[in-house]
Amino acid sequence: MEMEKDVPRIHWLVALVPFAVLVVLQVLVIRQFGSDAIDGASQTVLLFSAGVAVAIAMIGYGVRWSEIDGAIGNNIKTIGPAVIILFLIGAISGSWMMSGVVPTMIYYGMKVITPSLFLFMACIICALVSLITGSSWTTVATVGIALIGIGTAQGYAVGWTAGAIISGAYFGDKISPLSDTTVLASSVGEVPLFKHIRYMMITTVPSFVIALVVFLVVSLNHTAVGSSQTASFAEGLQGTFVISPWLLLVPLFTGVLIAMRLPAAIILFLSALAAGVVMLVAQPDIVARVGEGNGFRGLMLTYYSSTAIDTGNETLSNLVQTRGMKGMLSTVFLIFCASAFGGALTGGGMMKSLTDALARGISGRRTLVSTTVATGLFSNMATGDQYLSIVLTGNIFKQLYKEKGYEGRLLSRSTEDSATVTSVLVPWNTCGMTQSMVLKVPTLEYLPYCFFNIISPLMSIAVAIVGYKIFCSPKSTPLEGQES
Repeated sequence: MEMEKDVPRIHWLVALVPFAVLVVLQVLVIRQFGSDAIDGASQTVLLFSAGVAVAIAMIGYGVRWSEIDGAIGNNIKTIGPAVIILFLIGAISGSWMMSGVVPTMIYYGMKVITPSLFLFMACIICALVSLITGSSWTTVATVGIALIGIGTAQGYAVGWTAGAIISGAYFGDKISPLSDTTVLASSVGEVPLFKHIRYMMITTVPSFVIALVVFLVVSLNHTAVGSSQTASFAEGLQGTFVISPWLLLVPLFTGVLIAMRLPAAIILFLSALAAGVVMLVAQPDIVARVGEGNGFRGLMLTYYSSTAIDTGNETLSNLVQTRGMKGMLSTVFLIFCASAFGGALTGGGMMKSLTDALARGISGRRTLVSTTVATGLFSNMATGDQYLSIVLTGNIFKQLYKEKGYEGRLLSRSTEDSATVTSVLVPWNTCGMTQSMVLKVPTLEYLPYCFFNIISPLMSIAVAIVGYKIFCSPKSTPLEGQES
């Protein structure tokens, strides 16, 4: 406690300076570099903004470097598992594509999914897969890639398709008991897992239903492209890959691993390994072409490097091009830089000043939930990491919710309705950049169409305003709308 008293209080307006610098510079680099900003410009902006935070804390307020260095180190320690999963997703994207698994899914998907229901069905499919897997990242990296191909063949803009995929994937992720973010949010709020999930249904289900209605209306009003485009896709896939229902054994095998409730990293590794074996058996010509006549070289390149196959259709060729694990290096670079920025804000005392300023304006459940939601979004933008945002938001408001007399499940739900779902909407957040890289769609291009992710935080605030099923803790009296 004595150490905390020795740290000077930083005014919240001063604490906003590094964040303002980040936003201004990020807008400039995105305008200048576009989607190529991830190749280094965005990382440079994060490090420069972190430097501004360090300078303000050390020069202006006498914060010791050891405090900042320790906070940065703690942030970086938490991202290790995410980095491993990112590399495995890169291996999955390459191996599932070159083994013919994704091309087969695209080929049969074009025959089964009608254009007049495509966005609606894509959202539901991703929701079911994510519910079963407990991972939005795994969902997007597998069926999401196939659905992007189907949507493109049926004439849908990639932004709309990506929005439907992400909306479904994050809905399933939120309500899945296998989801690490769901478990984390319930733990931070000190709420039993299934109690947390049931309470989330109040805001999550209406948000998802609204999103589905939008996707259904847009799908029904979609002007179908000529059959020549889908026929061209089908011809290109059949002329390049061996298309066979047997290749669907790989996703089936992955589903079995998921049912066994193995850790995500193990599932992704074994799935990529299985796809590599299938690739050698079913697509020897592809492997030889990638490896310039050397099968082993072709297999390794598929896992870790860029692969490009000419299908005879330029759009399709771009679709089946992969970047492997090497393609994730820019995202990993971004994650480390985002962790450094978040650590500089935390270690320099600026994050606490900003959240304390928010807390002072809270008078009841409406402002309490609204401020929690705003903090979750702000944390995603400031720290660049979903997990850090969940932990930070939960820890900041835990005591405040107790003091105001509200149950922990209101905190855990408000945290998930903001920190979990908005992470993918931030271009420099780990989730935003990962999904953008995997789907090959810039974050700002799919953002307007991620209706579930946009509606969820608003729904959380709306339910708090109405006061529906806002319960108080035992032996406490909340400031507003007590319900027993």
